[in-house]
Amino acid sequence: MHSSTAAHLRRTPAIGAVVALAAGMLVAVAPAAHAAAGAGLPFTSVEAESATTTGTKIGPDYTQGTLASEASGRQAVRLSSGQRVEFTVPRAANAVNLAYSVPDGQSGSLNVYVNGTRIAKSLPVTSKYSYVDTGWIAGAKTHHFFDNARLLLGRDVQAGDKVAVESTGTQVTVDVADFEQVAAAASQPAGSVSVVAKGADPSGNGDSTQAFRDAIAAAQGGTVWIPPGDYRVTSSLNGVQNVTLQGAGSWYSVVHTSRFIDQTSSSGNVHVKDFAVLGEVTERVDSSPDNFVNGSLGPNSSVSGMWLQHLKVGLWLTGNNDNLVVENSRILDTTADGLNLNGTAKGVRVRNNFLRNQGDDSLAMWSLYAPDTNSSFENNTISQPNLANGIAIYGGTDISVKNNLISDTNALGSGIAISNQKFLDPFSPLSGTITVDGNTLVRTGAMNPNWNHPMGALRVDSYDSAVDATVDITNTTITDSPYSAFEFVSGGGRGYPVRNVTVTGATVRNTGTVVVQAEAQGAAAFKNVTATQVGAAGVYNCPYPANSGSFALTDGGGNSGWSSTWTDCSTWPQPGQGNPDPDPGRNLAKGRPATATGSQDVYTPGKAVDGDANSYWESANNAFPQAWTVDLGSSYAVRRLVLKLPPSAAWGARTQTVTVLGSTDGSAYSTVVGSQGYRFDPATGNTATVSLPSGTNLRYLRLSVSANTGWPAGQFSEVEAYLAS
Repeated sequence: MHSSTAAHLRRTPAIGAVVALAAGMLVAVAPAAHAAAGAGLPFTSVEAESATTTGTKIGPDYTQGTLASEASGRQAVRLSSGQRVEFTVPRAANAVNLAYSVPDGQSGSLNVYVNGTRIAKSLPVTSKYSYVDTGWIAGAKTHHFFDNARLLLGRDVQAGDKVAVESTGTQVTVDVADFEQVAAAASQPAGSVSVVAKGADPSGNGDSTQAFRDAIAAAQGGTVWIPPGDYRVTSSLNGVQNVTLQGAGSWYSVVHTSRFIDQTSSSGNVHVKDFAVLGEVTERVDSSPDNFVNGSLGPNSSVSGMWLQHLKVGLWLTGNNDNLVVENSRILDTTADGLNLNGTAKGVRVRNNFLRNQGDDSLAMWSLYAPDTNSSFENNTISQPNLANGIAIYGGTDISVKNNLISDTNALGSGIAISNQKFLDPFSPLSGTITVDGNTLVRTGAMNPNWNHPMGALRVDSYDSAVDATVDITNTTITDSPYSAFEFVSGGGRGYPVRNVTVTGATVRNTGTVVVQAEAQGAAAFKNVTATQVGAAGVYNCPYPANSGSFALTDGGGNSGWSSTWTDCSTWPQPGQGNPDPDPGRNLAKGRPATATGSQDVYTPGKAVDGDANSYWESANNAFPQAWTVDLGSSYAVRRLVLKLPPSAAWGARTQTVTVLGSTDGSAYSTVVGSQGYRFDPATGNTATVSLPSGTNLRYLRLSVSANTGWPAGQFSEVEAYLAS
């Protein structure tokens, strides 16, 4: 689902937090006496930044649009030609899946070494499925930088062995490696109908679509067998009912199609298991059903043991899917949601799945047309949704979100969102009891560029209507959130209340700003919520819009470590800082928090650091001098500024008189470059360059504008700051 677009005009915080890794592997600690969060996975992941490397480590970075911000752990390793990452194998394995990124428009391969010896197989890498643009989604930037590639090693390796990957020419950024012991291919079930017997081509050269259709028709009440091989299906299947589609395992039986099942209804009893569906979706087109399942499998159906990759959505479910079970599957590299229960779902269980690198919500329930009821997301592991939430519940009745492990949400999303954002009508708001229990959230929550403020790790949002359902949040662990832990907000900006919320038994560690970010009227009760290493204050309680009503926090006892309150509702608390990508050519100001002494209408300070030269900040008119300030996050030896106005010829030439000031602490400023006139002319790009003297060291950059010959205000479309002169 698209994320929020309301324009909360508040100061934005700095970005970053300390990243917690244990031996390079994510470690989730569940609250005492509670089941461990996440899926039971057949592989173990090892982060590249914890491995031995001759490359360059990047991150941690939480800035939207940067490569490290989309990486697992917000860190990765960049390899130039001949450089390598060597992983210590954590378990017996014969296969590896690698998350990586290459520059846009490039492809190549990685040499693979086992215990120092290069094997015959290489690992192909490509940008084909990456660098997705969704300009119709407010606040989106180019995203989806990473991809996944898998390889059967052709041999067994043991714990402690070494597996290395080496760049062969293309720059490759390596994120994480998943090591797995893949079982032998399964045998054909007795009495099943083989798609090969119906004419399917396991080489992948021929079109196997009709063979699949014929096998399904012949196997009614039985099983369609998909032997090991690669099968090309060129158009979607429909009329699928009362049948099992079974492969030899997701590493062996591979169907190549971007649209597998597309049907509005089915009598049900459809069971799909143990093969891979690999698509060719390279951009997100919401009008195209480029999904593994689009529509209905019918009642009492199941999906298990699947590997779904390079699709728009894994499963977009409408119609009757009563009592559907989706389990033990992997959904990777989708340009939109991993799975969406798009209304009418009853008794659906989505459990023990692994999802990585979704371009929207990884798992979502959206109660459009009719409510999703008595359905659950349980024991799933979710990593790196890069344009929305890990799990989102948009309306519905008696919904459960239990024992999930969610990490590294990027722009426009929380780890978990419980929301009345409707998107379309008719919509069924939250009702009954919404149970959120036993979830672990790691480095979740993100800056929302539309709101110009952050989203918490776990968000309850009365976006389009009041939250009146009972929302029980229990046994939650929130670690290393770059911003807040719990957020209560009316994201549509209309001040609807959030009520009937209880938070019991939470552990919060190293949250960047606050434990509770309350921005709506309403109330919540907290019991046995403990916090350590809180970035700024325990509570931020500033309802939006101002004077829309207060939010009451009831202390149920057993709370500790978050008793303080942020007192200045005109500013955002500042979190800790991460380390940016070590690129000397990086624009240090891009995406950083910006403020000003005044702004005109929608031309807010953040427009000058959003990377878009066509948007701009404009100060209050007829009120010189006006100042614009950006927090670079750390002190830097800045040597050059590039000031821009929109390049359109409609912007006439003008001269702005600017003084450059700097500060290391945000309070004491000194003049870096005295007042000078800078000429902006669309004939030469409408830019001006300012050289800063050697010895300049600043974190806070301020531009004071005292005159403008073209308009009675200060104006910048981009302010760029560089280390290089």
